[in-house]
Amino acid sequence: MGYRLVADAAMVAHFAFLAYLTVGGFLAWRWPRSIWVHVAVAAYGLANVLVGWPCPLTHVEDWGRSRAGEATLPATGFIDHYLAGVVYPKEHEVVVQVLVAVVVLVSWAGVLLRRRRG
Repeated sequence: MGYRLVADAAMVAHFAFLAYLTVGGFLAWRWPRSIWVHVAVAAYGLANVLVGWPCPLTHVEDWGRSRAGEATLPATGFIDHYLAGVVYPKEHEVVVQVLVAVVVLVSWAGVLLRRRRG
C-alpha cells in the first residue's frame, strides 16, 4: 500500500503542477511576489515541451506503481496517459498547449497592469 500511495501522491502532484502552470499566474494578481515562482514553473513547462525530457514526477509515479505491482505509465508519459485522448482529443495537443500559453500570458499581463496601477 505504501508504494501505491507514493504513486498516487505523484499523480496528484503532477495534476496540481499542471493546474498551477496553467492558472498560477492569476494568484500573482493577489500575491504579486508569487509571480517569480510562476515564471519558473512556466519556464520549466516550456522547456519540457521544447526539449521533451522526462518529468521527475512521472519517474516517481512509475517507481511507485512498479513496486506496488501495477502497470507503469506508457513511454509517452503522464499527459498522454491521463489527459490526451481523455480530457481533449490527442490530435489537439498543440492547440491545448497554445491555449495554456495564452492563459499564462493573460495572467502575466494582468500582473503587469495591476503593478502599473498600484
